[in-house]
Order: sequence, then structure tokens, then C-alpha cells
Amino acid sequence: MKEVVFKFVLPTLFAILAALSNFYYKTFIYIFGWFSPDWLTWNKYSEGMLRTLEKKILQIVKTAYRGWYVDIGPVVGPADKIWTISLNTESPNTPLVLLHGLGAGVALWCLNLDAFAANRPVYAFDLLGFGRSSRPTFSTDATEAEQQMVKSIEEWRKEMKLDNFVLLGHSMGGFLAASYALSYPDHVKHLVLADPWGFPERPQEFKELPLWIRTLSYMLQPFNPLAGIRVAGPLGPWFINTLRPDITKKYAAALEQQELIPQYIYQCNSQTPSGESAFHSMMSGFGWAKNPMVNRIDKMRKDIPITLLYGSRSWIDHSAAEIIKFKRIDSYFKLQVITGAGHHVYADKPEAFNQIVMDACAHADNLGKSKYLALMPSQYNEESENSESETENQSKD
Repeated sequence: MKEVVFKFVLPTLFAILAALSNFYYKTFIYIFGWFSPDWLTWNKYSEGMLRTLEKKILQIVKTAYRGWYVDIGPVVGPADKIWTISLNTESPNTPLVLLHGLGAGVALWCLNLDAFAANRPVYAFDLLGFGRSSRPTFSTDATEAEQQMVKSIEEWRKEMKLDNFVLLGHSMGGFLAASYALSYPDHVKHLVLADPWGFPERPQEFKELPLWIRTLSYMLQPFNPLAGIRVAGPLGPWFINTLRPDITKKYAAALEQQELIPQYIYQCNSQTPSGESAFHSMMSGFGWAKNPMVNRIDKMRKDIPITLLYGSRSWIDHSAAEIIKFKRIDSYFKLQVITGAGHHVYADKPEAFNQIVMDACAHADNLGKSKYLALMPSQYNEESENSESETENQSKD
């Protein structure tokens, strides 16, 4: 009986409610669109507000930064632009490039930027279709949508004239970082995967998964994952804070105005769901990819070092770690598990997270001095075990 309820009844009710909300929204806009004042509009997205919120959040970053649009040309749309921030670009050390996850933007790295930029150039940008970047229409084919996202990263690299760098991706950004390293291996000196989405295959025995994941997967399958934020209209920030109060709490110690984070997330995702639609095309159920990365990871060039880190309390399937270890037995691979951290590991335990990333960057700096360091299986075995234990101890403090 439970299976019937969660598989058919709840998704049907959710679809009806979403359809009614969509009908209401379109009817409201149609009737009032020609003569209503600005305060009556349901969607409260404002480009100026998003810019202001980003600046307010990034005020806690002590390192000077620059923000600008990088014109990458007609990658998906006719004239795509990528919103980018950079720090400490004069440093001669290996640059670090940051790719955020679904629904995020550059400001959510605010707890990490100072540590990263202490001794190297750092670049963070809103992925195409997200944040302040352009919102083109992506392909509905999973493979093509992924390639379009990866191509946009490469065109951004060309415009930035970066030869090689450490590439850090969180969640969906981790999936895209790995895909980029597969397509453009010459430019990746070290790949850091932070609680990456889309790596393991979807389990054949779906019934063994937690009930809330099964329910969420069934309910979200027909819709873009963040559609509820847009349906909520001006109540979006409240909706985000009510549904995920933990996200606001992650930044509470650093930000006096705690409402900034839900407002920022709302402004990032109340726009046209461009990149979100690309994610929807790539996903097979919310937690898995149609083209999982573990089926391709053995094709990645062996001299690309990988640091894989998870939060011990994350909902992400961690089974990919053993598969990567097995498929890249002759390559550098370091597994890190941060105790007490969830999926947003960069904000849950920023000090431990920052140290892991800085260690990976230091490894990249040293590759020129020790060319074959990344290919030593004995070192891989030792570092993988020791570093995980050390990270757990740090997180308990």
C-alpha cells in the first residue's frame, strides 16, 4: 500500500498542485501584466538585487576581488556571458578554479575564498545558466547538455588565458569538473571532487534506498528540481529558509544578516531555469545521472590526480569511491571524509574543507618538481588511509 501511495498518489497530487500553481501564475500575469504596478508582479527577481546581495555576502571576504562578465561567444545562446570573480591573480602558483553546484553561485564560496587566495590565484564563476551568467536554452538530450556545459567552461578558460589549474567542483559542479577533465585533460593539474553528484549508477534495487529519497525522486521527475522556488513567488526566500534552515545556519557565524543567504539563493533561482533545465535533462531521478561518471572514469588520463572528499552525513551516494579506487589503481587518488559535514561540505566544515583543497593545490604546485609523483601506487595507498583519519580528527575539534 505504501508503495502505491509514494509511487502514484503523491506524484499525482504534486503534479496537480504544480499545474494549478502554474495556471494561476500565468493567468495572473496575463490579466495584470499590462497595467499592474511593479509591486504586484509575482516573480520578484531583480538583477540589481542579485548584484547587491552578492556584494553584501562577499563583504566578509578580506582579500580584494574583481568581478566582471567574460564573453564566451555563441556556445549555447547567441552571445553567452559568464559572471566571474578573481582573487590574487598576481600569484605565480597554480590557479584554483571553482565550480558550484545546482542552484548556487559565486557568493556561497564566501567562507573559503580567503583561505584559497592566501597563496594562489582563485577564480570562481557562475556556471552558464546559473546565477548572474547568461540563461540560454540547453539541449534536452543528456549527453549534449553535458557537452554544452563543458564547452562553456573551456571557452571561459580560453578567454581567461589559463593554461592549467586545479579544478574544484561541488555536487553538480563535481560532475562537470570530471567531465571537463575527460575532454580537456591538458589543462587540469589536479581534480578536486567535493561531494560530487552523478558518479555512481542508479541502484537497480530502488526499494533499498531511504523512503524520502524515493519519494523525492518520484515527485520531482517531471519537473525542474527548483520549480517550487519560482512557484512560491515573493515567498521564495521564506520557502527556502523553511525548507532548508540548515543552509542559513551554515553562514550564521560569519554573516550578521542571516536573511542574505536565502534571499541570494532565491534571486539566483527565480530566473529562467536554464542551467537547471540542463541538470534536469542530465539526471535520472534527482540523485543520479543518466550517464554516470563511474562508467567513464577509467578513460581519464592517468596522470590527473584526484582528491575525492565527502561529508560523512551527506545524502550523496558514496559508493563511487571504491569504484574510482579500483579503476584508477595506477593513479594518484586521495579519499577524504569530513566527519559531521553534510552535502554542503564547504560550508559545514570550512576549515577542514579548506585545508584539504589547499593540500591538493600544494600537490599541484609540486608536480613540476616531481613529474611522476601522481603515478605512484604505493603513495596512493598510504596517503588515502592516513589523510582520511587526520581529516576526521580535525573535524571533531
